[in-house]
Amino acid sequence: MNLRTLLLAATALTLAGGVAEAKTQIQWWHAMGGELGKKLEEVAAGFNASQADYEIVPVFKGTYPETLTAAIAAFRAKEQPAIVQVFEVGTGTMMAAKGAVYPVYKLMADHGEVFEKSAYLPSVVGYYSDADGNILSMPFNSSTPILYYNKDVFKKAGLDPEVAPKTWAEVESFSKKILDSGAAKCGFTSGWITWVQLENFSAIHDKPFGTLANGFGGLGTEFTFNGELQARHWDNLKKWQDAGIFKYGGPVGGADAPPLFYSQECAIYMNSSASRAGVVNNAKDFQVGFAPLPYYDDAIASPMNSIIGGATLWTLTGRPEDEYKGAAKFFSYLSKPEVQADWHQATGYLPITNAAYELGKTQGYYEKNPGADISIKQMTRTEPSENSKGVRFGNLVQVRDAVDNEFQALLAGKKTAKEALDAAVVAGNQILRDFEAANQ
Repeated sequence: MNLRTLLLAATALTLAGGVAEAKTQIQWWHAMGGELGKKLEEVAAGFNASQADYEIVPVFKGTYPETLTAAIAAFRAKEQPAIVQVFEVGTGTMMAAKGAVYPVYKLMADHGEVFEKSAYLPSVVGYYSDADGNILSMPFNSSTPILYYNKDVFKKAGLDPEVAPKTWAEVESFSKKILDSGAAKCGFTSGWITWVQLENFSAIHDKPFGTLANGFGGLGTEFTFNGELQARHWDNLKKWQDAGIFKYGGPVGGADAPPLFYSQECAIYMNSSASRAGVVNNAKDFQVGFAPLPYYDDAIASPMNSIIGGATLWTLTGRPEDEYKGAAKFFSYLSKPEVQADWHQATGYLPITNAAYELGKTQGYYEKNPGADISIKQMTRTEPSENSKGVRFGNLVQVRDAVDNEFQALLAGKKTAKEALDAAVVAGNQILRDFEAANQ
């Protein structure tokens, strides 16, 4: 081989290597560790293998609050990622971050990607839309609270194991029967008191959580979750705790609630639909039933849809144009029925598209896994109202902490339900005013 041939061969290899190295990398900061993190990385790898131009690089940044804080700090330092996963309570904060967000509806339109709002579950995209109905961020891992129950305990107590309590009156009567029979020491427990027993409670009973359409109308909103029905429910939770019917699962997320159910101490457990995999894996010695959240049938004849938790993907400004083109293609990939169905079935999160739900039906997934579609049915059973569309307030994490503190004061007998909720509203409104002052 002569020198010219060797040089040509070397040039060809260099060019080939250059093409391979030219794949545009797109950082995706997220808050999913453990098994969920592994599944998330699998999703990213699937996209990377599906095309040759872009590479999604998932970067774990800790908890949801830590990830949001890191993204804000990075943006100020001009070192932000193109995509960041933000939990639903951070929506108000992201919307107020003027100039920091590249709205997903605009991102997709700018880069020629099909993005039809009608393809997505209304109660999911509604949460992440502006007043004009434009979707601001890409729904990814959306969940909603449901009711889990121990079928074996129900049977021991003389209850029909195939019939879950539909109303709060039934939760009380079933729990009393369970306690009286000795089938379990506790009727029910709940994770995320603020999310499940106040935010979702208000939504399914069509009661406002705050003014200006629960914060969707913009800044200047005030909390109104200290209404008569909410106070009645919290009074009942205190009464049921004192009677041994209800056991408090702890502040914020309620970390003590899952073990109370897994150990069969409590017969009923209310928490995220995304807890499904954990519940099934931990319920080794008993059969689990799944049902919608209970409601007061004297307050509403037919309950409204519940509201979502989980997180969504926001695109941040200030990155090269190539990264945005890749991000748009990645979001299209995420919306594919087969990708969404697989994510939903593996994690318990909602499928964000109608097509993914229909695919699951044709696959026979819901027949093989009874109760796996409870969350979807609960979320889609009504058209969302102003009160059941969701809640959107700045610094909602701090508000939830304030509500948790007042709930503990109630359980300790220091305040009535009305006093606790009134105090939580006052504290919450001050947090809102501080947020507004920082975002004018």
